[in-house]
Amino acid sequence: MNPNVTAAFDPLLVALSFAFAVIGSFVALTAAGRVNQRGGRQSLSNIVTVGVALGGIGVWSMHFIGMLALDMDVGSSYSMMDTFVSLLVVIVATSWTVSFAARSPDKLLRLVTAGVLLGMSVVVMHYLGMFGLKINGYIRWDYGVVVLSIVIAVVAATAALWLAFNSPTLNRRVAAALAMGVAVCAMHYTGMYAAEFVCTTESRNAIPQGTGYISSFRLPTLVIAITLMMTAVLSVDQLFQYLRSKPAKAVARAR
Repeated sequence: MNPNVTAAFDPLLVALSFAFAVIGSFVALTAAGRVNQRGGRQSLSNIVTVGVALGGIGVWSMHFIGMLALDMDVGSSYSMMDTFVSLLVVIVATSWTVSFAARSPDKLLRLVTAGVLLGMSVVVMHYLGMFGLKINGYIRWDYGVVVLSIVIAVVAATAALWLAFNSPTLNRRVAAALAMGVAVCAMHYTGMYAAEFVCTTESRNAIPQGTGYISSFRLPTLVIAITLMMTAVLSVDQLFQYLRSKPAKAVARAR
């Protein structure tokens, strides 16, 4: 029996994962510019929007769509606990780091510190998500490539925070979102390149069973459901912000 697992990626799903990374980044970049308000206050709704858009859709959904793109000749399942914890970690960390950076976005040390923290949260999300992947075997890691994926994540996160507070025009936000999409995907697929899957049983197609496990065949339903929920939350939040801004705009026009 050959213990090495053959793996390939579906190019259409890889492209879809990139699209989610770009869309999440664009929404987050737009909201980040509205975090700071008059009087030194911060907009909690915009902070949460950044966390859900960038952390939830741009990183988490992109990660698991990327995992759906992975076609292996071995059965697999996912730990629901690890999957949900990875989502919570990246949303909370993204929200907090953006709030931290927004207090003084012109200070380089604060921006770099926030970038490192944000990058490490993306790394934790990715590898926690990978830890949640269960096969009848194990994953052998190339730690040199793992370190490279960490460097990519930190550099990309720092660049994302700088772009978030320095992209005032639509064209610059689109360009920044495209750059972020490339960076997030680069981190993910570099991390995937670091993984070598090894099967240790004769029954290669057997689905690993365990408490709280979900078959890889059911993963698309879970990812779609959670992504739709996050999209609904963002849509409702943006609608409320639009409705709240209408009276202020009317007063400004009256002047």
